[in-house]
Amino acid sequence: MADIDFNGRVAIITGAGGGLGRAHALALAARGAKVVVNDLGGDVHGAGGDASPAQKVVDEITSNGGEAIVDGSDITDAAAVEKLVEDVKGKWGRIDILINNAGILRDKSFAKMELDDVRKVLEVHLMGTVNCTKAVWPVMVEAGYGRILMTTSASGIYGNFGQANYAAAKSGIVGFMNTLAIEGEKKGIHVNSLAPSAATRMTEDLLPQAVLDILQPETISPGALFLVSEAAPTKKILGAGAGVFAVSEMVEAPGVFIPEGARTPEVIAERWNEIADVSKDAAPLGSAFDQTAKYAKLAAKELGIELPG
Repeated sequence: MADIDFNGRVAIITGAGGGLGRAHALALAARGAKVVVNDLGGDVHGAGGDASPAQKVVDEITSNGGEAIVDGSDITDAAAVEKLVEDVKGKWGRIDILINNAGILRDKSFAKMELDDVRKVLEVHLMGTVNCTKAVWPVMVEAGYGRILMTTSASGIYGNFGQANYAAAKSGIVGFMNTLAIEGEKKGIHVNSLAPSAATRMTEDLLPQAVLDILQPETISPGALFLVSEAAPTKKILGAGAGVFAVSEMVEAPGVFIPEGARTPEVIAERWNEIADVSKDAAPLGSAFDQTAKYAKLAAKELGIELPG
């Protein structure tokens, strides 16, 4: 297989002042990309601001012969993000890659969680991702090429105690990715998600040291780089951690048609195991419309109806 390189490519990485974002930035720069290191420099809860972490990453890149610039824009500020994109395009003439990585945590059980903690986490993770993606989208459409990587989480896919706000945001990002992958495919824009398990500021108080030692961010970045390369697939969720990589996928059971006369809650309960059986013939669906078409075809077959087309 040919080497994957990013010579001539321009990448914006949010939350790149440390942890995963830093690892992604260094790895991309090492393979030739020009990198925008975006980081507000706040703490893990979203408070404060400090440009020095992002500057240190830029200094690491430039000291190794790469090109990088610092950006301290708040990704929740759509106007600031638009200006960032304009400035980058003005400086380097293009934007090929966006890695939406910035995030915060405000963990509490839902009973104890304040609504402001829900709003803030949604604003940073979900709307921050939307703002950055919205800003680069027309640039990529015009170029006929783009690679966008969302950062989701196992919390958003499977749930996690004390992270209702974070899980909601990360699940929303998957839905966002699914639609943009459909809309971007004919425009040369591939959109994927990374679900990382890494030792970062966001996990250092949650995991034992022995686990943190093997969950270094650098073990994840190879997956991120593949998902923003020319060879990248689209509409995929890649789990990654400690050098392990696994695709997560939502599948749907084949479906059970229940005729009108028997279509009661009691029959649903009686046939639940059959309805919920994903052990055979379960498959992913390409879009919401594909689900509608599936149900219509199954019902039509059982009813003896011939559908057009």
